Amino acid sequence: MPAQYTRNFCIIAHVDHGKTTLSDRLLEYTNTVAHRVMTEQHLDSMDLEKERGITIKSHPVTMTYPAKDGHNYKLNLMDTPGHVDFSYEVSRSLAACEGAVLLIDAAQGVEAQTVANAHLAFAQKLKVIPVINKIDLPSANLELCLKQLEDILAISAEEAILASGKAGIGIVEILEAVVQRVPPPRWTEYPQTRALVFDSLYDAYRGVISYVRVFSGVIKAGEFMLLLSNGVKSEVKEVGVFMPKMTKIGALGAGDVGYIVSNIKDPSEIKTGDTITLSAKPATQMLPGYKEVRPMVFCGLYPVDTSDYEKLKAAVGRLRLNDSAFVYSSESSVALGFGFRCGFLGLLHMEIIQERIRREHDVDIISTYPSVVYHVVKHGGEMIEVDNPVNLPDPGTILEIREPTIKAAIHIPNDSMGDILALVMEKRGVLDHTDTLDATRVMLTCILPLNEILVDFNDRLKSVTHGYGSMDYELGEYRTSDLVKMEILVNGDPVDAFASIVHREKAEGKGRELCEKLAEIIPPQMFKVAIQAAIGGKIIARDNVKEMRKDVTAKCYGGDISRKRKLLDKQKEGKKKMKQFGRVSIPSDAFIRVLKTN
Repeated sequence: MPAQYTRNFCIIAHVDHGKTTLSDRLLEYTNTVAHRVMTEQHLDSMDLEKERGITIKSHPVTMTYPAKDGHNYKLNLMDTPGHVDFSYEVSRSLAACEGAVLLIDAAQGVEAQTVANAHLAFAQKLKVIPVINKIDLPSANLELCLKQLEDILAISAEEAILASGKAGIGIVEILEAVVQRVPPPRWTEYPQTRALVFDSLYDAYRGVISYVRVFSGVIKAGEFMLLLSNGVKSEVKEVGVFMPKMTKIGALGAGDVGYIVSNIKDPSEIKTGDTITLSAKPATQMLPGYKEVRPMVFCGLYPVDTSDYEKLKAAVGRLRLNDSAFVYSSESSVALGFGFRCGFLGLLHMEIIQERIRREHDVDIISTYPSVVYHVVKHGGEMIEVDNPVNLPDPGTILEIREPTIKAAIHIPNDSMGDILALVMEKRGVLDHTDTLDATRVMLTCILPLNEILVDFNDRLKSVTHGYGSMDYELGEYRTSDLVKMEILVNGDPVDAFASIVHREKAEGKGRELCEKLAEIIPPQMFKVAIQAAIGGKIIARDNVKEMRKDVTAKCYGGDISRKRKLLDKQKEGKKKMKQFGRVSIPSDAFIRVLKTN
């Protein structure tokens, strides 16, 4: 099909605004998927996505649509995730498109992630088609949605299409709008073949499968391809499109979205965002990929059974292939053995990766407490990056520690304002400014330390606003803060798995909490064991592990008290000696239980 009759578009929206349901209706209407094999959330291929009701990976699919102007059009659709942690997936999909369908829930209006995704699309100079979804809901407020569309996103309300993915309303209008408003593929006249790799997948039998958007030229099986970033050459074994299953075809032409199977077997050789060209007549200029993403949250991942280390190594290598935002490096811990230091975009991203390692690769793992990347300035002006508390230099050499902040846009109902401000203050944040969205909703712009929102901020935001609050954030600047390294000592020995970098004001409370938890979990020892939280040489919290007691006076039947005293003193001396030479071996399941409750 000529490139002028091809349209590449994606669906973007906030979490739960109905992207995948709308994709289902488009697949049904264009007969891409037969009705008998159609399932709900058809493009969500992972069990994890169906269970949680969220999209984690963007899914490409090719449809054929006979438009009202008499021509058949090839429509390449990408369904994208809505959660803030997966915004890099959205930026990857946008780089491979010319248009975007922006969904807005008729009952909820414009949310935080709607704004963020719309700005991503505007930045890529894509044609945005606004669609008000779920208009059949009794709580739908069309007037408000159209007003927000103009006020917040500066898109004319006349452009909006009213639809319902569930009821199948407005599907033809959306398809016609894509055909009429989205421009045909760009950069097709470039003389050499160029294709953008926007995702990849590892197959045990076929090696690395690259998901590509071809911008110019033709790629077919039997030709030799070249990766522009690292100069790797490889023979193309198979090309095809997604219908939505992989379907082999003869050649991929300009404007097509499909996959390439080559004889590359090493996952690290293909990078997402790379440009593929033909080695016989190579292009010199790379396609503009999406911006490189940097991980914001780090934690250590260790196998529960140390013999699973190689399995875990293979698992993280394969996940890195189709998730360019996930990074890892080897590390070892005295308490937990060999493992990996892993970087993620956020907490949900971390949770999903861990769950995928457990399910898809069958490795039982534990993770250490999450931390962020700090900038440590030493005396003399040298600046180092620290993502693991164990690597923090000696406090005497540190001039200052800077922590990363985020600029958060928090959309909340008016009546939750007081509670949210209290939450922001508790997390050491400051309110920058407030914008009134409409009669019932406001948007707060806050500056918060990234370290403070890691664990429970999103959950508490949802509970305070009864599920109506939403948040989007972007990384801000680094700010100097009074941060200290808190260590946990068991019988005087520091345990590296529990070390953390905390704000001085919060150290005592956190230390006390951790000591209490450990004292409960570590089994009783032969002598009293002190568990202490320390900053440098100063102990800030303490608790004791219970000691086992043997009743040494059991054999004394009556008689003088001095006999009992003598036996008790002897026991006391023995315990003292044991404490000097004894070592406390903490069982690995104690670490697992503490880290899990964290």
